[in-house]
Amino acid sequence: MTVLRIGNFSGFYGDRADALREMLTGGEVDVLTGDYLAELTMLILGRDRLKDPAAGYARTFLRQLEDCLGLAHERGVRIVTNAGGLSPAGLADAVRQSAERLGIPVRVAHVEGDDLTGAHPGALAAHAYLGGFGIAECLRAGADVVITGRVTDAALVTGPAAAHFGWQPGDYDRLAGAVVAGHVLECGTQATGGNYSFFGEGDVRRPGFPLAEIHADGTSVITKHPGTGGFVDVGTVTAQLLYETGGARYLGPDVTARLDTVRLSQDGPDRVRIEGARGEAPPPTLKVGLNRLGGFRNEVAFVLTGLDIEAKAALVREQLTDALAKAPPAEVRWELVRTDRADADTEETAGALLRLVVRDPDQQVVGRALTGAAVELALASYPGFHVLAPPGKGAPYGVFEDVYAPHGAVDHVAVLHDGRRIPVPPPQETGALADVPQPPLPEPLPAGPTRRAPLGLVAGARSGDKGGNANAGVWVRSEEAWRWLAHELTAERFRQLIPESRDLPVTRHALPHLRALNFVVEGILGAGVAAQHRFDPQAKALGEWLRSRHLDIPETLL
Repeated sequence: MTVLRIGNFSGFYGDRADALREMLTGGEVDVLTGDYLAELTMLILGRDRLKDPAAGYARTFLRQLEDCLGLAHERGVRIVTNAGGLSPAGLADAVRQSAERLGIPVRVAHVEGDDLTGAHPGALAAHAYLGGFGIAECLRAGADVVITGRVTDAALVTGPAAAHFGWQPGDYDRLAGAVVAGHVLECGTQATGGNYSFFGEGDVRRPGFPLAEIHADGTSVITKHPGTGGFVDVGTVTAQLLYETGGARYLGPDVTARLDTVRLSQDGPDRVRIEGARGEAPPPTLKVGLNRLGGFRNEVAFVLTGLDIEAKAALVREQLTDALAKAPPAEVRWELVRTDRADADTEETAGALLRLVVRDPDQQVVGRALTGAAVELALASYPGFHVLAPPGKGAPYGVFEDVYAPHGAVDHVAVLHDGRRIPVPPPQETGALADVPQPPLPEPLPAGPTRRAPLGLVAGARSGDKGGNANAGVWVRSEEAWRWLAHELTAERFRQLIPESRDLPVTRHALPHLRALNFVVEGILGAGVAAQHRFDPQAKALGEWLRSRHLDIPETLL
């Protein structure tokens, strides 16, 4: 087989339940991958395991598989997923029991070694991001289903590709190509028009899930099954390539992929070719995602209506501060959101929101104390007093941190379907981390008339989270627009447009082959998504906010 067809049926824990059946019945596919893990998911699974030691994996996957296991077996489609979470061996056993009950002869293998929680006292979960060669060992030995814990999202694709084409650890360019394809597939329908800036250009009411046709040299074509919704074009693939990335070097345990070498081209309707990817030796350490409980959190949103919004906010803020003075929470954040408009024709559009968020190691401090203080103001504060919902008793929140460990700190093992344990050795070669020199920029557009307009009229964007940092990738679709964007949207201009970033480190990375700029804002998400540091805790809409900001744009581009 010269082409390996790898599809995706899940981009997160909670994705479309019938996607596995849709991918099995919608067209030709050789391997299906399901991505269930994210930083927040590991915390959720860790809390599940505290309640039930047998828990720790994505139970929804097991239900999906029970419905489709016979169909996958009939069609010879292999399934690779990280739904094992904190308990890949537990999920593998559950799959075997399900297959036996259904009378389906399925060979189930799993990968382990990512769990480093024991080396991090106080952590709820600490897991290294493993590469794809453990998956490859399982598939080479004949596994039909491979369950992993915390591997890189792209490893779900690099593992099957390495097994199929016989790639070795030093085949960096081929592996880099598969990493790029895997990164495009990992978030499911985000590659087929979901969450896309220019969503109006196609029917995205129910986007189909993506698949990659991977070739032996590492090049690939991103497409989807015929007749499914959404669309695949250079823009949708560019958007997903920029998602949750940083600079030109995309680090991984098997290879460092050079995103600045990737070239995209339309290869027909709903087909985008990816080629040119170059790879380098992986870094000397593995990323380890460390989750721990940070304390307890509570919030209340006061609705301020009509006139004197600022004065009403000041009054309730002073009242609550006094009421909590005896035992003030460790962290108190107020935010006034001016959603109100003058002379509004509905009460809702006449209202603003004043959000109070408190955090403390003691649940009582953010629970009963805040609830009592807020409720007692019901008849004793600003006119029109009410809240969106009364505060609760305070909920635990998590803190995510990136730490790093040498490759030798993990016991990466492929546990085959027959019980044999095959150690996966660490890479023999690693590369020291270094910044990539900034590429030359195109000639700027000649001076001409401009118009004050939203950036989004000429540029797309996609943003996301990596721990406490956020990235916002911005791209354009013509060389003329790139000549303008490359010079106009500097890191300083980004800070002006996104006031939250003005006191934070902002790094700009240029990717000329993609006509894209990628901005990384350090610390904007505090201690990560589980800490809910800001209104949009995962920075999912940061890029769309940026697109809504106004700039002086050349009229020739509008």
